[in-house]
This record gives sequence, structure tokens and C-alpha cells, in this order.
Amino acid sequence: MRQTKFTLHRKNLESIGYCIFVVCITVTNTFGQSDTKADEKSIAHLKKFRSECTTGLIQKKPVLTQSYYSENIRLMPEFQKTIIGKNNVQIYFKAFLERFDVYEFSREEKEILALGSVITEVGTFRMKIRSNSTVRDHEVTGKYLDIWEKSEDGELALITEAWNYDHPLEIEDQFRFDGIPQVDVALQAHLPINNSIRFELAGLNRLMEAAVSQHDAKIWSQFYADDGMFLYSRNRIYEGKSALNKFLDAHAKELPIFEKLDIRNDRIDDLGSYVIEYASHIANWRNGELSGVNTGKDLRIWRREKDCSLKIYRHIGMYD
Repeated sequence: MRQTKFTLHRKNLESIGYCIFVVCITVTNTFGQSDTKADEKSIAHLKKFRSECTTGLIQKKPVLTQSYYSENIRLMPEFQKTIIGKNNVQIYFKAFLERFDVYEFSREEKEILALGSVITEVGTFRMKIRSNSTVRDHEVTGKYLDIWEKSEDGELALITEAWNYDHPLEIEDQFRFDGIPQVDVALQAHLPINNSIRFELAGLNRLMEAAVSQHDAKIWSQFYADDGMFLYSRNRIYEGKSALNKFLDAHAKELPIFEKLDIRNDRIDDLGSYVIEYASHIANWRNGELSGVNTGKDLRIWRREKDCSLKIYRHIGMYD
């Protein structure tokens, strides 16, 4: 009798395991990781946007790109807190162009991907600007991650624009603008953990807090997919596991001591095989006699792997 009960119990476990396996395979097959090529209409739309970005900045006419934005667009610039809403984005760019003359600007796409109901674009930019306050010229390079929402009729609206710079800037303070309507996302309420994907990301973020705080590059690197990409502030793009491992190992060694690190999110878009997470962090740190509290923001695209684990596929981080 005991043997019979054990046999039934084992069969039940095998059945449950099989069901989980089938669900995993169904999810990965349904949303597919290989078919991420954007359609020609979307590619042309993004190309036109890049062109009008250049014209708008050089001619001091940011209104040229306003029609591309969704009403609730989220702007995530380096050295500035998050800006939400089409009108507020225009206020930001107007302030930028009052402080700087942009006499050269170019954007170059690195990849354009169709991820379900959104189109993402990763790329680099280069600009030459003249500060009106110091009357000095500066050449700046950086990288960006844009997210476009695609409607059922195929129309695109830019819902997120995030960027940072490849190198330290001697005029970083000039890239902060007072009086801009903005949201201190790191101090806002985080998402309640009331469904499975939020539960999963909350657990991953707690582990990430521990790995970063303990300078554990080996665990930190396991968050990224083998073909992952990290657009880290003041650095070039790191792509692929080898480059990511090398960067994270060196970066972990130079980090300060974190007395408290809180990673949270205020928005999650579950696209099936891909999950877009809007995250922020508060860091209480010390380094020798120096100490401080800093906040920052992250945009992470997670991908569901064949073993059903979530891995970071694309990641850009910006300091506030």
C-alpha cells in the first residue's frame, strides 16, 4: 500500500513537472525569440524621426518631433529626473536649446527590434554643442534606448526615450535644468507585488541588491543573457557575455560600500517572452571619508529563456 501511494505521488509530481515544462515551451514558442525583425514601415518611421531630431535640435525647433510622442511619454535623460508627458518634454528641450547651441548632431541606430506590441531601438549619438554660459565648445557622444508602442493599425507612438553619455562630462551640472516639471521616481511608491511577474522581478531585484552591495560580479553577471547588452553610464556599450563579464568584474571592484541599496520599479510591461521594467534605485554609500545618497533610473528589457528563467536582454542606466 505504501509503495502504491508513493507511486501515485511520484506520478503526480511527474505530471506537474510535465505541465510546467509544457507551459514553458508553449510560452517560448508562442512569443518566439527569433522573429524580432521590425517591418519596413516601422523602420522608415524611425528613420524619419532620427532625421527630424537632428533638424529640430540644430534649428532650435523641438516642436518638429512633438507629433511622434505619446501623450504620456516618459523621458529618462542622464543627470535629470524623469519627465513625463508630451508638454513637459517640450519644456525640457526648450530649456536645453536655450542653454546650448547644437551645431552638429547625428543618431545612428544599432538595432531595431519588434517585441510584440512594441518596437525598440538601440543606438548611438554624437553632438557638438556650444554652452551659452561658458562660450565653450564640447563634443559629446552617448547611446540611447527608445521604446515605441505600436497600435493595431500599425501606427507608432514614442512612449519612452532614455539616454546617457559614453564618458564623464566636465559640464555635467549644465545638463541639469531647474524648473522642469519632473518626477522623482526613486522616491515614489513602487508597484504592489500582486501578480506572478511582479513577484518574480521583486525577487530578482532583491538578489541584485545583494550582489551589487557585496561586489559579487559572478552573481551579477548571471542576470544577463548570453547575448545581453548593457548601456552603462560613462561607458561604451557592452554586448555579449564575455564583454559583460569583463566589465562587471572590473566595475564591482571600484564600487563604494553600500550601506543601503534599494532597487524598485514603478512600471512593468509584460509582453510575454519579453518584459520591460522601469526601475529606479536609492543608494546610501560611503567611500573612505566620502559618503552620500544618490538616486538613478534604469530601463531593462528582460527575456524569457528556454529554461523559463528571466535574463536581462537590454539594459540602460542613468544617474539622476
